[in-house]
Amino acid sequence: MTYAELKSFLRELYEGASPRGVVFRYGVLAFDIVTVLFIIGTSFVPSNDIVETLDVVFGALILVDFAARLLISRHRMKDFTRLATWTDIVAIVSFLAPLAGEGGGFLRILRTLRLLHDYQMLSRLRNDSDFFRRNEDVVIAVTNLAVFIFVMTAIVYETQRSHNPQIAHYADALYFTVTALTTTGFGDITLPGTLGRLISVAIMIFGVTLFFNLARALISPNKVRFPCPVCGLQRHDADAVHCKACGTVLNIPDDGLT
Repeated sequence: MTYAELKSFLRELYEGASPRGVVFRYGVLAFDIVTVLFIIGTSFVPSNDIVETLDVVFGALILVDFAARLLISRHRMKDFTRLATWTDIVAIVSFLAPLAGEGGGFLRILRTLRLLHDYQMLSRLRNDSDFFRRNEDVVIAVTNLAVFIFVMTAIVYETQRSHNPQIAHYADALYFTVTALTTTGFGDITLPGTLGRLISVAIMIFGVTLFFNLARALISPNKVRFPCPVCGLQRHDADAVHCKACGTVLNIPDDGLT
């Protein structure tokens, strides 16, 4: 396979609309979720040869994926100004270099957020999943909140485990993150020092905001995406007959469930 053929093949997988490309991107999304579950699960067991081998396997797969994306990128230098690129680099280092700390691998979940905000992935999910189509705002709000919780859990764990006896493993860090986010504040686990207080403040401010966004998505009237042929308004009530912006008669496809 020539270099040009390789790039064409990879672009089909990562950007194409072919069935093979769609299946591949769903596979990448599933891999991201499995990666996070692996990190959570192995945080409760002592390091051993099997875990270290799987670390290398995950790191190698992420490295191959990163290299493939870089190869087909049309703006490689611009890619390095994006958060998603650096989270992938952190994840690769954290898996392939144990001294960097396995907590960095939690940043891999940011990749799932990026995929859910990718236009092609959103379009495919809307076409393939009736559940996602009806609950898109809720799914994205839950994903945003989950990403924030897992990333802050990793930050709490990595910054506290060396000197804070109250943070012995990820469960302790996750427990503190959730209690701080909900402003419950039981007080049995605290983060000492200026850095610890700043982390706590960040969790409370940004976490509560994301939590309210989720609550708003849950209680807001359900909307469907259907571009108005006249004014282009994208969001309408599920049972809308006319566009609220211009009054044009809409013909929104309905499977009868509404």
